[in-house]
Amino acid sequence: MTVQEQAQKARTAALTLSSATRATKDAALLAMADALAKSETAILEANARDVARAEANGTSAALIDRLRLTPDRIAGMVEGLRELAALPDPVGDVVRGWTNANGVQVRQVRVPFGVVGIIYEARPNVTADAGGICLKSGNAALLRGSSSAAQSNAAVVDALQTGLVDAGLPAEAIQLVPGPREVTNELMAARGLVDVLIPRGGAGLIDNVVRNSQVPVIETGVGNCHVFVDAAADEQMALDILINAKTQRPSVCNAAETLLVHADIADSFVPKALQALSAHGVTVHGDSRVAAYGEVVPAEEKDFAEEYLSLDLAAAVVDSLDSALQHIRRYSTGHTETIVTESQTSAARFTAEVDAAAVLVNASGRFVDGGEFGFGAEIGISTQKLHARGPMGLPEMTSTKYVVTGSGQIRQ
Repeated sequence: MTVQEQAQKARTAALTLSSATRATKDAALLAMADALAKSETAILEANARDVARAEANGTSAALIDRLRLTPDRIAGMVEGLRELAALPDPVGDVVRGWTNANGVQVRQVRVPFGVVGIIYEARPNVTADAGGICLKSGNAALLRGSSSAAQSNAAVVDALQTGLVDAGLPAEAIQLVPGPREVTNELMAARGLVDVLIPRGGAGLIDNVVRNSQVPVIETGVGNCHVFVDAAADEQMALDILINAKTQRPSVCNAAETLLVHADIADSFVPKALQALSAHGVTVHGDSRVAAYGEVVPAEEKDFAEEYLSLDLAAAVVDSLDSALQHIRRYSTGHTETIVTESQTSAARFTAEVDAAAVLVNASGRFVDGGEFGFGAEIGISTQKLHARGPMGLPEMTSTKYVVTGSGQIRQ
C-alpha cells in the first residue's frame, strides 16, 4: 500500500474519530491497553530481534537503550494509555467565547487536526504513546518509525489495532508506515492528505523534516540541557539534582548535558560533584577551571554544544549569574534549563531571562515529561514558539475553529 493510499484511509478514519464521543475513544484506549498487555510476549520477542540486529550493526549504547523494551517499559506503555482514558477530552473545549452587541455568539472551539504523521527514531514506546494521544484528541495517526525498530513497532501497532477494532473503531485510525527511506519523503510530500507532521529524534532527522516537508511541521528539539549551580545553592540539593538529571536515564532529551558552577561556590562544590559523577560512571569534559579540582577530559568548544545522550557531561566554572545566562544563551537548544539556588532574586532572573521550553528551579530536568506533567503521555517536547511548546499532550494535538451562532443577523 502506498503512503497516499494509507493517508486516504487515515482521512476516512479521522472523519469517524472527529465525531466520536469521549466514551467511545476512552473505551478504545482501554481496549488498546488490554491488547498491548496481552501481546507482551510477542512484542518482547520482536524487540529482541530488533535489539540483536542493532547490536550486530554496532549501534551505540544510548540508542540501544532507547530501542530496548522490557516488561516494565511495556507496563508503562499500557498504563500511559489507561491514564489517557482518564483525562478530559480536549475536543469541543471552548477556548474563549463572547456575544457581540448584535446578539451573534462567537466561540473558539478545540477540534482535531485530522491526520497526524509522526516520524521518529528507535523508541518503540513512542508508537503506543503517539497512537493513544492522537486517538484521544480525535486524530488519525500515520506512524513512521525507524527501520531499527521495525519489528517492535509492527508488533505494537498490531496490538493497538486489535484494541481499536474491539472497540468498534477503524483499524486505520493508527497505521504504521513501513518501507525504505523514500517513504519518509512521500510522507513529507503528502500535503492535503496529512495535516501536520511531527519529527521526533536526533538533530539530523528533525532538521531534514523541517527543511524539506511540504506538510506543516511541529518541531520537536534536541536537548543540550544545563544545570546551573548558583552561589546561593544548597550543595546537597544541587548534587542530588545533578546526579538525577544526568544519570537517571542519560539517553533521553531532558537529561542534563552541561554543568555550570558559580565561582563563589566552586571550591566547595566542584570536588564533591566530580567525585559523585565519577561514582556514577560519568565522564566529565571540563574546562581548565574545573580541571583544577580533579581529573577530567579537557573540554573543547564543541563539547559545550553537545547532546551526549550518554554518561558524559560538559562542565565549566562561571564568574556570575550573568556569565551563566550568557553561556546558556550561546549553547542552549531551548529545551530544559535548571538553576539550583536559594536566592529568589537569582531564580527570578533565571526564569525570566532563559529562553527555553522548560525552566526549572531546584528540581531535576527529568521532570520535563508529559507523564510527569500529568498529561498521561506525550507526543514529544516542542522547542518551537508556535502553539505548542514544551511537552505536547492532548490540547497541543488540536487546532481550533470558530463557531458563530446567530438568529438571523446580517452585516450592515
